Amino acid sequence: MTPHPEPAFFAGIDWGSQSHHACVLDADGTVLGEQEFKHSGSGLGLLIDWILARTRAGPGQVRVAIEIPHGPVVDSLLDRGFPVHSINPKQLDRFRDRFSPSGAKDDRRDARVLADAVRTDPHCLRELRALDPTVAQLREWSRMADDLTKERTRLANRIREQLWRYYPQFLELGADLAADWTLALWKLAPTPDAARRVRPSTVAKLLKKHRLRRFQAGEVLATLRTDPVTTAPGVVDAATAHVGLLAQRLGLLNEQVRSADRSLADLLGKLTASEEPAEGQPAEQRDAEILASLPGVGRTVLATLLAEASGPLHSRDYQALRCLCGVAPVTKRSGKARRVFRRRASQPRLVNAAYHWSRVAVQHDPISRAKYRALRERGHPHGRALRTVADRLLAVSCAMLREGELFDPHRAAPAS
Repeated sequence: MTPHPEPAFFAGIDWGSQSHHACVLDADGTVLGEQEFKHSGSGLGLLIDWILARTRAGPGQVRVAIEIPHGPVVDSLLDRGFPVHSINPKQLDRFRDRFSPSGAKDDRRDARVLADAVRTDPHCLRELRALDPTVAQLREWSRMADDLTKERTRLANRIREQLWRYYPQFLELGADLAADWTLALWKLAPTPDAARRVRPSTVAKLLKKHRLRRFQAGEVLATLRTDPVTTAPGVVDAATAHVGLLAQRLGLLNEQVRSADRSLADLLGKLTASEEPAEGQPAEQRDAEILASLPGVGRTVLATLLAEASGPLHSRDYQALRCLCGVAPVTKRSGKARRVFRRRASQPRLVNAAYHWSRVAVQHDPISRAKYRALRERGHPHGRALRTVADRLLAVSCAMLREGELFDPHRAAPAS
C-alpha cells in the first residue's frame, strides 16, 4: 500500500441506508464542520467535495474513519485517494463513552466519535485498501456459493420432512435428497403405488445416466416397494404436491450451485495461473499460488481466505488472521484468577474455512497429524486440537507469504 503523507485532518462518517452524517476535525480536535448527505451518486460526490473544501487539503492528508469496511461510501473514498480506516462496532461503543458516559447516541455524535477516534487512536483501527477486481468478484461468488449451499440444505430438509409423512422407505436409500438423481428418481416414483408400476430397466437407465454404481435397480425398487405407512385421506396428494414444488426449486438451485462453482474455479484459475511466483506479478496472484500449495487448502478454503481476509493477508498480519479465524484464545486475568476462553468475536466464514482446512491437513500432512495426535493425547477435545493445528498453519502461511515461497514439506520443523 502506498504510504500517505502525515494527516492533518480527520473525518468521521456515520453511514446509513438513506443518508450519511460526516464530521471533520483538525489536528487539535476542533470541529471544522458537520453535515448530512443523501446516499446517492451525487450525494457521495458532494460529501467528498465538502470534506476537501472544509480542510483545503489533498485527499491524502485527510484520514477518514467509518464503521462499515465495505460498500459504495468506502469505494468512493478509496477511489479519490483518502486513507480510510474501519472501526469495529464494539470499539465504537467504547469510544462513544468518552463523549457520553450516559450512553446517549445519535448519528451526528457518532460521526464526531469516529473522527476523534481516528485522530487519537489510529493504531486501534484497520486501514482499508482497494480490492483487486478479481478478488472483489471472488468474494461475491464465494458468498453466493455459500448461501446457495445453505439454501440447498434447507430445501432438502423440507423434502425429508414431507417424505417422512408418507414415503419413509424413500429415505432408507440414504441418498442426498437434493441430488439431481434423487429428484429424478422421485419424479419417476413419487408415491409407493407409483413405485410398483416402474420397471427395473427404467431405474437402471436413470442410475446409468447419473453414473451411480453403488445402487442397483432391483435393490432400489425393492426398497421403494416395501409396505407403505398408513396415512389419512388426502395426505399423500398434499405431501406429493409439496415435494413437487420443492423439487422444482432444488433443480434450479443445483444449476446455480454448479454455475457458482464454475465461476469460483475460473476466478481462482486467474489468480493461480502461473506455475510459480515471479517478479512483478500482482500480490494477489502470488498470494493465491502460495496459499494453494499448503496442505489442506482446497478451492473453497482458498476462495474464502482470499475473499474474507484479503487485508490481513496483504499485510501478512498473523495476529489479525488468527483472530478473524477464531483460533486465537481469549485470556481473562484478574489477580490470581486466570481463565482462557474460545474466541467468539470472529468471522464465521473464516472460522468454518479454518476448521475444514485443519481437518483435511490432519489427513494429508504428517506434521499436522502428529500435532493433532499429541494434543488429543494431552486431553484436548477435537475442536480445540483442530484450532491449534489451524493456528500453526496460519503462522506457516504468513511466513511463506513474507518470503514469497511455495510450501515445502521438507523444510517444516517437527511438531512440538
